[in-house]
Amino acid sequence: MAVLNVNVITPEGIIFQHHAKEVHAESTDGGITIMPNHTPIIVPLIIGELTVTRMTEDLQQNHIAVNGGIMEVRDNEINIIANTAERAKDIDIDRAENAKREAEQKMLEARNAKNNMEFQRAKVSLTKALNRIGVSRKRL
Repeated sequence: MAVLNVNVITPEGIIFQHHAKEVHAESTDGGITIMPNHTPIIVPLIIGELTVTRMTEDLQQNHIAVNGGIMEVRDNEINIIANTAERAKDIDIDRAENAKREAEQKMLEARNAKNNMEFQRAKVSLTKALNRIGVSRKRL
């Protein structure tokens, strides 16, 4: 039985490395699930959740908040390269909630000032915070 080798890499180093049965990620074209012997592919990822179904008896799942990046699949090796990524168990929920509140406040201020660039930056920050909050709720 073929197995996927999954690596999630950030500038800080490898944050996740396991064998898996399948990996689900959010690409710019929508959700994609990779299983063993998948055709080689490179896809851009959006801010979203990465779900890795590990090769354990109970098919344990790991959830990772990824803030964009790329995913390369080749020869049952999956490398996800992202600026930032956090496993659900490592997410500081209080910090994520504070980031959400700050982003919402900055969006309001930018809208009132009619500053579209700042509004878009705050919107991305809000999306990242909401992703982290959602993934953190899936802790094992």
